[in-house]
Order: sequence, then C-alpha cells, then structure tokens
Amino acid sequence: MLAEYLINAFATLFVTIDPIGLAPMFLAVTPGLVGPARRSIAIRATSIAAALLLAFIFGGKPLLNVLGISVPAFQVSGGLLLFVIAFEMIFGHRTERKSDTADKLAQPEADHHGHAQDVSVFPLAIPLIAGPASISAVILLSSQAETSIELVGLIAVSLFILGLCFVIFLLADTIEKLMGATVQLVLTRLLGVLLAALSVQFVADGAMAFFTK
Repeated sequence: MLAEYLINAFATLFVTIDPIGLAPMFLAVTPGLVGPARRSIAIRATSIAAALLLAFIFGGKPLLNVLGISVPAFQVSGGLLLFVIAFEMIFGHRTERKSDTADKLAQPEADHHGHAQDVSVFPLAIPLIAGPASISAVILLSSQAETSIELVGLIAVSLFILGLCFVIFLLADTIEKLMGATVQLVLTRLLGVLLAALSVQFVADGAMAFFTK
C-alpha cells in the first residue's frame, strides 16, 4: 500500500538522518560565520547529500545484484545496522559520537594550499546527513519499492527531509535555544525507540522472505 510505504519511508529516513539533531552539529562546525556564509555551506551540504542518496536510491538494488546479495539478506543486515543506530540513540552514544566529530572540526585546519577545510562536504554531507545508516535505509527502502510510484514517492520523501535539513541549518540558532538540552535528549530517545521497532520489522520481513522462498 502506497500510503503505508511512504509513512514507513518517512519515519525511517527522518530518524536516521535526524534533521533536528543536526542543528547543534551545524553550529559546532560553523563557528563565527555569519548568515550568507552559513547559508552557502547549508546549500552545498544538502545538495551533496541529496546527490549521494539519490545515487543509492537508483543504484542500490543493481549494486546488490552485481554483488550477488539478495534483497532479504540486505533487509536483515540493514535492519541490524539500523537497530545498532537505534540502540546508540536510546542510550545517548550516537549524540556523543556526533558531538565529538563536530567538536573536532569546529576549528577547521588549513590544508597545504592554505584553504580552510570545507565542512559542507565533511562532516555535514558525509557522514552526518548521508551516513551509513541513511544510505543503508534508502537502499533498503528502494529495494522494497514494488512500483515506480513508490520509488518516486521515496525520492520525494528523501528530498523533503533534506529540505528540512536545509531549513533547520538556517534556523539552527533559534532551534537550539527553543528546544534546550532536555527536549533534545527526550526527542532523541523517542526517535530511537521508533527506529528500533522499524529495524526489527525490517529483520522480520527479511527472515520471512527467506523462509517463504
């Protein structure tokens, strides 16, 4: 059913990408920058992430075929990976890991050409937006798309969430002040529980497909 597929896709990608949780990360890697500079970084980061995720939406299933990996096998492995991400979210390990990555790059070092490191590519686009979890999620979801309409819906959902990332980057200062640490903590835990349930469903569907062959 199209509606059920799109809801599942939205929930999975929203939790794995975590647009709201990226706000403090964006601020951490863009210290001292004013509006236009931050807007330029936000545009580049979301554009690069969109290109990567779209590439895996269209090329993920053919890649599995080339490697000889069945869709049920990827459902199980992808579900287990998402469960690990959910576990980290529930117990706070993922937020700490992301914060550590952002803190290390808060003061980008100049390269041998004297140019500052472009944080729009790393760590924003990769791996904070288009990371292992979100890439696995889009491959998994695209492999489950039974019609071209569902595939188009997945693309639309992906672009919508990336659009949310862009808006949240622009409003990062305001969002961080309004939410506060406690609200962010509670929201991360709740989303982690949701992702855990979705990942278990992916594993169950994959295992069922093995037994019904």
